[in-house]
Amino acid sequence: MATQYRDAYKEFLGACFLGSITFLSISVWHIINKTSKHHSYKAFIEFDSAYGIQEGTSVRLRGLPVGKVIGISQSSDSILTSIEIKSSSTIIPKASLIETNQTGLLNDTVIDIIPLNKLSSDYSSVRKGPLSKACDNRKIICNLSYLKGERGLNYDDLIRATTRISQRFDDPKLFYGLYYLIGNMLKLSNNFVDFTEQIAYISLFFRLHLEDFKK
Repeated sequence: MATQYRDAYKEFLGACFLGSITFLSISVWHIINKTSKHHSYKAFIEFDSAYGIQEGTSVRLRGLPVGKVIGISQSSDSILTSIEIKSSSTIIPKASLIETNQTGLLNDTVIDIIPLNKLSSDYSSVRKGPLSKACDNRKIICNLSYLKGERGLNYDDLIRATTRISQRFDDPKLFYGLYYLIGNMLKLSNNFVDFTEQIAYISLFFRLHLEDFKK
């Protein structure tokens, strides 16, 4: 009996040990998988000008914030910004429009990324993510990708255009041209009124003669 109890006790300890190892392995796998999805990745975007970009400027994907600008360097021809995307699970198509826009009452600058097509989940690069060594830079934005950005909505341009329009309206030549055009339109309208009156008189004349002819 003692031997049977001893063997059963050993089997119980072995089962507990295997269960602990299995539970620990699953926990470690979940932790690694969870943290790997939240690893950030970086990319570089070149602009012709800063357009109000600074460190901390928000990076948005389809209008939602997904990262920020972490560095800016200047050359004689352009501005190179370094951005950080918070999660490696954020997959961004390579065929995307990247532009700077100004939003809010304070005209805060943001970098908007607007995908131009949809990605199929069948792509191996999509499944592996931007941090993978097998990431296909032709289809998605991979870690340390180089991109080209454009200038989008800018309130300075709007104010400048409004100022130019107001200056145009202050030009005496423009006012003289408008006055001359309005005068010609009035003359044309008066001539048209006279013409319609003459047509009415002629039609009345023919109608009276037709009535006399019927009698």
